Amino acid sequence: MRPEPGQVLHFSEDPRIDVFAPHVAATAQQPDPYVWAVDARHAPSYWFPRQCPRAMAWTTTSSTAEDRERVLGPGVGSGFGPGGAERVHAVEYGWLEAIRTVELYAYRFAAEDFRPFDIDGHAFVCEHEVRPLSPAEPVGDLLALHEEAGIQLRVLPNLWTFWDAVITSSLGFSGIRLGNARQRSAVSRSAPSRID
Repeated sequence: MRPEPGQVLHFSEDPRIDVFAPHVAATAQQPDPYVWAVDARHAPSYWFPRQCPRAMAWTTTSSTAEDRERVLGPGVGSGFGPGGAERVHAVEYGWLEAIRTVELYAYRFAAEDFRPFDIDGHAFVCEHEVRPLSPAEPVGDLLALHEEAGIQLRVLPNLWTFWDAVITSSLGFSGIRLGNARQRSAVSRSAPSRID
């Protein structure tokens, strides 16, 4: 489930939204109200239940072969294509059933109503009320989406060992809802990170 050219997507567990009004999300790190959306490149980061913590890593042009092997594992670059074996999403065992059973929906918007939120373009924002182009669409089987996209989905006891390896590597990364992850053990390292 990705947007068509000229579109962005908003993912939600509520299929009944007719108008999106800018608001400050409970997890927001900025004070301004927005309607949030993502492009095709970042859509897979939202193929999860909303509250599900996930740590994600992918190769970039500056990623080293050593980091690819160490963090993403063998098989990287083995012919799966862009975003294939070169991208890993990690979740915790406790969220697997929710990932399997959640009813997730996507709303399509005209990209012209949105602007990049930051220099990385990891999200797009709209500062006025906006209507979707069509009713909400069921996203479907989230595990199948990962498989079809060639994204490796790892299920771990907790996210912190993987997260610590990712944020100290040359890989691209993002963490979403990490505050909902199992508690970090006392021996885990803490390092600066970008958490969406």
